[in-house]
Amino acid sequence: MPGGKLSLPESERLVLREWREKDWPFFAAMNDNPQVMRFFPGVMTDKDSLSMWNRMREELDERGYGLYAVELKHSGSLIGLLGFHWADFEADFTPCVEIGWRLVPEAWGYGYATEGARACLKHGFARFGFDRVYSFTACVNFPSQAVMQRVGMRKIAEFNHPKVAPDSILYPHVLYVKDTFRKIERE
Repeated sequence: MPGGKLSLPESERLVLREWREKDWPFFAAMNDNPQVMRFFPGVMTDKDSLSMWNRMREELDERGYGLYAVELKHSGSLIGLLGFHWADFEADFTPCVEIGWRLVPEAWGYGYATEGARACLKHGFARFGFDRVYSFTACVNFPSQAVMQRVGMRKIAEFNHPKVAPDSILYPHVLYVKDTFRKIERE
């Protein structure tokens, strides 16, 4: 975090942390996995992954929050990314703080995305003073929408993502929002 130690969310089964150089092969392989990237326009080349890698690390340094590396506490296994991103593409609701996740298939079905997202939201509202956090995904991405719903986000709109080709099934997106820390506490 600028001027001090990075403040990280905590979860019962997950470690959310900064990315390390040794994480690069995992990160690049995750982004090149067609299963992982099925709700994105395509798999990422090493060049695309490196660009994202650098942006994520810069965002952590500049804003004090970002897309964290996620590992399992019991094994130390890296399972993906989860956290916040400053979304600034052209849309009615941007710029904004977005919460997102990307996990490898071996980590699906265990509630890790939900657990990590809850921890991040709680931390973001309490530590960073966010008053609103958004999440969005392709309309066909029902697994991510289920996570959004489980963490208490509410659907507020549909929009066409300006960075997705208009003829793609991924062009129509849903937009969810979460306001205030207090709503998380009651869940």
